[in-house]
Amino acid sequence: MAGSKLSDGLQAKITNTELVEERRGQIVKTAIKLFSRQGFYKTTIQDIAREAGFSQGFIYQYFNSKEELLLYSLRVVLDAYENDIPPRLRGIHHPVDRLCATIAAFCSSVDAHRAATVLAYRSSKSLKPEMQKLVMADETRTNRHLREALDVCFDEGYMIEVNRDIMVYQCLMYAHSWALKSWVYKDKFTIDEYIQEGLKILVRPLLTPKGAEFWSKYY
Repeated sequence: MAGSKLSDGLQAKITNTELVEERRGQIVKTAIKLFSRQGFYKTTIQDIAREAGFSQGFIYQYFNSKEELLLYSLRVVLDAYENDIPPRLRGIHHPVDRLCATIAAFCSSVDAHRAATVLAYRSSKSLKPEMQKLVMADETRTNRHLREALDVCFDEGYMIEVNRDIMVYQCLMYAHSWALKSWVYKDKFTIDEYIQEGLKILVRPLLTPKGAEFWSKYY
C-alpha cells in the first residue's frame, strides 16, 4: 500500500531530524576533542571544521557561535552522565549498596567521557552568565542521584550526619578526579580499583554500626 503524502512527509521529517542529530554529534565530538587539547580560546571554528571534514559555513548551519558550540558540548557531557547512571542503579535497594553503586556509576561515566569531563572543568567559565546558568541547572539535575542516595543513608541511620551539600561534592570531585588527574592514576589503578578505594575513603568512615554491619557482609 502506497504511503500518503502526510506519512511520506512525516518520514522525511524524521529522517532529516536524525541526520541533523548525527551531524551535530559529529561536530560536538570534534569540538570536545579540540577544546580539550588546545583550549577553548585557541580553538577556532575553522579548526573544528577542518578536523571534522566540514566547511566553516556548514558548522554555522548548526551552531551560531563558538560559545554556543561549547555550551552544547558541556550539556552533552551532563546528559551522558544522566543517561549512564540510572541503569546502573536498577535493582539495588539497600541504602548503603545504592550509595556505593551511585558513586561507582559516576566514576564509570567519567571514565567513559574523560576528555569531556576535563573540558567541563576548564571551559565552563568561558560561557556567558546566562549559558552558565543552563549548565548549572543540568549539573544540579544530574547530581540529584547522589543527593538522594546520601539522604536515605543519613535519614535511615546508616551514616553519621555531616553536611550533605559538601558530601555530595566530595563524591563528585572524587569521580571527576579520575579524568582530571588521569596522568597520576592511570598507571596505578584500574577504574574498578579506583572505585573501591573511593568507597573506603568516602563511605566506610561515615558508617554507623548499622551501616558497618552491612558493609562487613558485602564489601
